Amino acid sequence: MSDSWTTPRESRGPENGNGYQGPYAPNAKSSYEGEPAEGEGELGRAVMVAVLGGLVSAAGYLIYKRLPDEQKDRLNGQVRSMVQQRINELRQNFNI
Repeated sequence: MSDSWTTPRESRGPENGNGYQGPYAPNAKSSYEGEPAEGEGELGRAVMVAVLGGLVSAAGYLIYKRLPDEQKDRLNGQVRSMVQQRINELRQNFNI
């Protein structure tokens, strides 16, 4: 009688040594353990920054909308002068 049984050592797979090659194998790399998958952490941070930026800009708009006209005009003048200064600095740096 010739049996074709194999022992666990004979049935081992080449990758992890235990014959099991699924996502829960001892040496299998998974995004569930330790480090996130490639690019996954950066995408989450980018979404979080975008959401926070949207909330801050919406709050700023609501505050600006309720200001009296004279304060709006003064704020617009301050922003214009700041932008002009920055443009002049860039022109000087790049010799434009």
